[in-house]
Amino acid sequence: MSYKPLISIIMNCYNGEKYLSQALKSVLNQTYNNWELIFWDNQSTDKSAKIFKEYQDMRFKYYYASSHTFLYEARNEAVQKTKGEFIAILDVDDWWIPEKLEMQLSLFKDDEVGLVYGNVWVYEEKEKKKKIFSKKKLPTGKMLGNIFSNYMIALGTIVIRRKYLESLKYAFDKRFHIIGDFDLNIRMAEICKFDCVQKPISYFRVHDKNESYLNKDKEIHELKILYSEMKNNPVFSAIDTLKQIPLRISYLEIMQAILKDGFRKSFLQVTKYPFCFNKIKLITALLLPKFVLKNLKYWVV
Repeated sequence: MSYKPLISIIMNCYNGEKYLSQALKSVLNQTYNNWELIFWDNQSTDKSAKIFKEYQDMRFKYYYASSHTFLYEARNEAVQKTKGEFIAILDVDDWWIPEKLEMQLSLFKDDEVGLVYGNVWVYEEKEKKKKIFSKKKLPTGKMLGNIFSNYMIALGTIVIRRKYLESLKYAFDKRFHIIGDFDLNIRMAEICKFDCVQKPISYFRVHDKNESYLNKDKEIHELKILYSEMKNNPVFSAIDTLKQIPLRISYLEIMQAILKDGFRKSFLQVTKYPFCFNKIKLITALLLPKFVLKNLKYWVV
């Protein structure tokens, strides 16, 4: 590859010492080497800074936040420090396969492609097992309808063309704590095409500190905000698959009710839910003991 543009990788960290080294090594092991790593330390109190600074590589750039902020605001701060034509994101508890960036960059030949994502391995930390996120071919091209109908884009897999990101009012909506990546990808899908590496290129680690699994009530609240805005927007309201957002809200609310209240108070809600794979999950959840269900974090989602 003669053309080797700079890729800026942002890594936000708050007390990420446990898994940090594995994430950093996966960046160093990339077969594509023209990158910079923007490490945004959100005032960690553990050994994260010490671990990061042990890596003597000029492409590693350390920034310490002047104040502790919520995650998506911190992501915006990190984005402001980037210089690359492309921007990638890696969290401290995830990691990449060595060919990730090289494979993705090859899919940006079409200038209308503004985002390239990929399939992902979901790694269960407790069980030390991995499973592929999607066994089906993932969609490409104009993606707005697909994003609403079946959200399949793991943040740790994406690479974004800077000029499209800069055309947005902001990268991440700092109002959100859980769905900021979903919101970003919707706004990106409005203005550009997506492409995809069909094989898994990243590992998403499921562990006890995953905020997206711990804060379903917050996710429900944020999805309601997003949907209330989009249903009144003529661009989004014309898309039939937008109705999948209230269905997602309903699914999460029923699953939370099952976890909290059990069979008796949740049965009627489940029967009213439209028939689909999620309804099968809800019926199964009704029949499982609570202690079993609470240990199936990825399945519940």
